Amino acid sequence: MDADTLRHNIDRLLERVRLSAEKSQREPGSVRVLAVSKTRPAADVREAAALGLREFGENYLQEALDKIETLADLDLCWHFIGPIQSNKTRPIASHFHWVHSVDRLKIAKRLSEQRPEGLPELQICLQVNISREESKSGVSLEDLPALAHEVAQLPRLRLRGLMAIPAPAADPAQQHQPFAALRRALAELQRRDPGLDTLSMGMSGDLEAAIAEGATIIRVGTDIFGPRSTPAGG
Repeated sequence: MDADTLRHNIDRLLERVRLSAEKSQREPGSVRVLAVSKTRPAADVREAAALGLREFGENYLQEALDKIETLADLDLCWHFIGPIQSNKTRPIASHFHWVHSVDRLKIAKRLSEQRPEGLPELQICLQVNISREESKSGVSLEDLPALAHEVAQLPRLRLRGLMAIPAPAADPAQQHQPFAALRRALAELQRRDPGLDTLSMGMSGDLEAAIAEGATIIRVGTDIFGPRSTPAGG
């Protein structure tokens, strides 16, 4: 990707984040930008890192592992944000710093058991099916408290908060509703576990609504790297 275009995109995104945070009377630094680098070549990630980004999100495991190896000379923080198959938990547990897409206890237990002892705790977000879409992964709001309680007890993991991918909505008012519901769900969990501090929500098209409702991590791909290309692997 052209370096000047990438710089322009990042600058414009950071300005959107700043303005959105200030409008909501929040510090811009309270919102972290997770650059969604799935389908992007390692060269694009290296260029984005040179422009100041440090956190990158991947959906496709083999593609991610190749990039992590290629970019091992950089001090990057890797987030796995895609659906998790049971037979792929070991490399996820070994190579990533964060996992945003845990939605069942079986997966959390495998990540806990397979996290190498020499590494820091794996940072975990529980994925909530906030819009109740049959096509989406995620725990229901009703089952969330029990899952959060169980995951919080597991060794080598640290439960940080919640993640959601709401149904698309063009109307800003409609965008706010699922984000507000996720914020309330986190607030309920914080009654028992005040250490929870993360709301991973909001993408290129709805990040303003997400920030207004308390997002601490926004996951942005298109507005950084441009239109997506074909996946390199699963």
